[in-house]
Amino acid sequence: MTDSPLARRRFLGTAAGAALSTAVATVATGSAGSATPRRRRSAGSGASFRWLGTSGWRIDIGTTTVLVDPYLSRFHTGLFDGTFDPATGLTVDTARIADIPGTPRTILVTHTHWDHFNDVPHIAGRSGARMFGTLTAYHLGMAYGLPTSQLSPVKGGEVLDFGDHTVEVVASLHSRNGSYSMAFPGVRVAVPARPEKVEDLPEGDTLSFLLTPRGGPSVFFMGASDFVERNLAGIAPDVAMIAVPNTDVTPAYVPRLLAALDWPATVVPVHWDHFEVALRNPPTVTPGDRNRLDAFLAAVRRVAPGTRILVPEYLTPYTFA
Repeated sequence: MTDSPLARRRFLGTAAGAALSTAVATVATGSAGSATPRRRRSAGSGASFRWLGTSGWRIDIGTTTVLVDPYLSRFHTGLFDGTFDPATGLTVDTARIADIPGTPRTILVTHTHWDHFNDVPHIAGRSGARMFGTLTAYHLGMAYGLPTSQLSPVKGGEVLDFGDHTVEVVASLHSRNGSYSMAFPGVRVAVPARPEKVEDLPEGDTLSFLLTPRGGPSVFFMGASDFVERNLAGIAPDVAMIAVPNTDVTPAYVPRLLAALDWPATVVPVHWDHFEVALRNPPTVTPGDRNRLDAFLAAVRRVAPGTRILVPEYLTPYTFA
């Protein structure tokens, strides 16, 4: 394993990119003849969306809080300096988690790698939130001592009604690294011993989620940079939180994905930040990861010139109409 940032990210099979000093929505420009994003008439729900880094989000819909892949502990594994140790112990920064206000009702888990799942059992145990994820997430939740009354296994295809919002579950794929593989593949088909190291948290299959507050807009959440085109038919979100690709082994990632999503009006890139340092704005990013984000943004501008691009900053509330 080399110690370059790009090689590091290819090993993990996750996505990265660049930070902007101010996170604002920008209107993309591109070549003539490119696709035009679909525009949906919506009064908006007043829901706010805060990026927690990596692919994590906090969504507030009235008095309801939903979390997606909340990872706030952000401990050192060596991943970003070329000394990655898969036996790194799992730790939870309880003080940092307590700094983030709000009591979640539900937690949506795209997959169970540590930078997505590590903090979920603690947050669920503290708040009583119900966790939705794959069967692997279900079994890992039990390994952490969560009661089955808080664990809801889903596969993809489910449409769940929470009153003030709905969630549609979409079966998806994890990113592939430069060797067409990924770190820690596999599933947990039974309750394992309580995880102690990052390598104890496998990918465990991957999901995406479409969350729609009453009154809209619909928002699509990805946790990794691959997808099944057929599974996205009819999803047509207004906003897409898209994981930036970390390699080029998935062909035509941006045009295929945006077409499958029916050209969302707003694209928000995620999983491009350095997730082993504290949450500070502007987010920390490696040069190689910034290049990946720049290439992603250029591709969006080229194939969907009317699409708004929002490069988020941490814990900043955003609303979408």
